[in-house]
Amino acid sequence: MIHKVNAYAALEQGGELTPFSYDMSPPVGDEVIMEVKYCGICHTDTSMINNEWGVSQYPLVAGHEVIGRVLEVGEHVKRLKTGEWVGLGFHSGYDLSCPHCLSGDHNLSPSAEGTIMGRHGGFADKVKAREAAIRQLPEGMDYQSVGPLFCAGVTVFNPLLQYDTKPTDRVAVIGIGGLGHLALQFYSAWGCDVTAFTSPGPKQEEALQLGADHTLNSRDPEEISKVASQFDLVVSTVGAPLDWNQIVTTLKPKGRLHLLGVLTKPLDLDLQTIMTRQLEISSSLVGSPSTIDKMIEFACRHDIKPQIEIFSFEQINKAIARMESGEARYRVVLEH
Repeated sequence: MIHKVNAYAALEQGGELTPFSYDMSPPVGDEVIMEVKYCGICHTDTSMINNEWGVSQYPLVAGHEVIGRVLEVGEHVKRLKTGEWVGLGFHSGYDLSCPHCLSGDHNLSPSAEGTIMGRHGGFADKVKAREAAIRQLPEGMDYQSVGPLFCAGVTVFNPLLQYDTKPTDRVAVIGIGGLGHLALQFYSAWGCDVTAFTSPGPKQEEALQLGADHTLNSRDPEEISKVASQFDLVVSTVGAPLDWNQIVTTLKPKGRLHLLGVLTKPLDLDLQTIMTRQLEISSSLVGSPSTIDKMIEFACRHDIKPQIEIFSFEQINKAIARMESGEARYRVVLEH
């Protein structure tokens, strides 16, 4: 049966989202159609709407933090059943046969299919993806708030697994926003001693409530100098340029600076400092299906939830403006 999809689309670069309908063919093979109940709004969505990466195709239906129920499945789907609660993130499918997929790094496959790249995403009442990309949710989970975990959540959780972060490590998080507020919760629950680099004022108190053990003023070089050689891991969630050479001085020997925010300017780093102290600079994006499953299980076990503001899908342009204002605490979610 052909499904009519009611969505909100950008019809041109940078345009406001308007109602948009299209026909969705029945699922075949390992395809699954989800009935969308909630969808988070991410900066990647607005980057695609504005064609900041030069790959957008219009009309464009964004949305890749999707929570809903399985509506219909293809004939080769084994794991998912109609009616169960599921989530979909940045990727909507994988080839499952390349070396990256076979080694468990599906998200690193060059053929990984983007949920909002070359197809329509979750700013709609239905979305289609392949079974491997759709992850089951535990019964009783707070389905309303879980959407941002499928992008922001797995993005900050992934480094814990990738780099064997230990509960005894001292970790710093730069930027307490959509990513950072989740990083504080995950790293604290992991057992780490956590410091929040944030602006002075209310956010420092909020950071402590979210799980930080300490805070410091990210705009005060003297305050940063007091934590020299203290951290095993510094995770930056910001896209703005910082004094990276001072940031790396806060690392212990063999420490790591991990970048999650997309920077618009090249890094300015003193290689001699990095070499003599054997420091590491790294970055990552989202995570594999296995990592998403581990992240969801860990979040349930430790009651980790995104702090969200709810808007109806009919308020989608207002919701996007709220997210872009930087004033949301801390993620914006649409609901049907």
